[in-house]
Amino acid sequence: MNPSIFNPWVYSAVLFIGLILCVFVGFQLGKSSRADGGSGALNGAVFGLLGLLLAFSFSGAAERFQHRRDLITEEANAVGTAYLRLDLLPAAQQMALRQKMQKYLQARLETYQHIGNNTPAALDAYQRSVQLQQQIWTEAILAAQHTGNTAILSLVSRALNAMFDITTTRIAATRSHPPKIIDFLLFALSWISALLAGYGMTEHKRIPWLQVIIFSAALTVTIFVIRDLEYPRLGFIRVDSADQLLVETLQGMQTSAIRSS
Repeated sequence: MNPSIFNPWVYSAVLFIGLILCVFVGFQLGKSSRADGGSGALNGAVFGLLGLLLAFSFSGAAERFQHRRDLITEEANAVGTAYLRLDLLPAAQQMALRQKMQKYLQARLETYQHIGNNTPAALDAYQRSVQLQQQIWTEAILAAQHTGNTAILSLVSRALNAMFDITTTRIAATRSHPPKIIDFLLFALSWISALLAGYGMTEHKRIPWLQVIIFSAALTVTIFVIRDLEYPRLGFIRVDSADQLLVETLQGMQTSAIRSS
């Protein structure tokens, strides 16, 4: 995801300033028309719709965030299982395959470590992992076939399939976001609610700016958190800590390689 597309500070600043302006405009409209605050039922319907949209957006973003964390765990398990299955292959082929597996996992880590920085390093690491996938698959399947044991071939191929398939699943999860119309609706309903709130303050001689600022800040922070959850490699709420499972898996591979040598 390109960070320029997701700029939380610009997004939040525009929303916050827009909320304050909408309250001010609503207040002026109410004063000029000498309104009595408008219809409470209609205002409540709009506020309720905004609350419902915020609730569903937050719930969906939190669910996708947890799903991405779970996928990291699945990948760590899949890589660890595939690495252990190499013990079933002839000893002559194990060392080269173990080294490629370590390079593969390192490439996978680098892919997601650099993906939030929008640098060519992420694409380079991903391409390396794809090349290593093909090499590992070809060499491991040939080695399993040479054993003449169909059970070994089945165990090794299934483990490698699981290890490779999770990469596609993680890419799909990274690209999974709600339609842009949801962002538009959050903006529009937030500003409409602020407009109605200002319109309903006609009984005041002046705008209660403290309440307005608190209202605007609370709504802005809530929407900011929702967007932050949607892009967990770019903001403050991140899944980077879950990558430690892959790091520990790689360290375990390296330790076992040292001991076996």
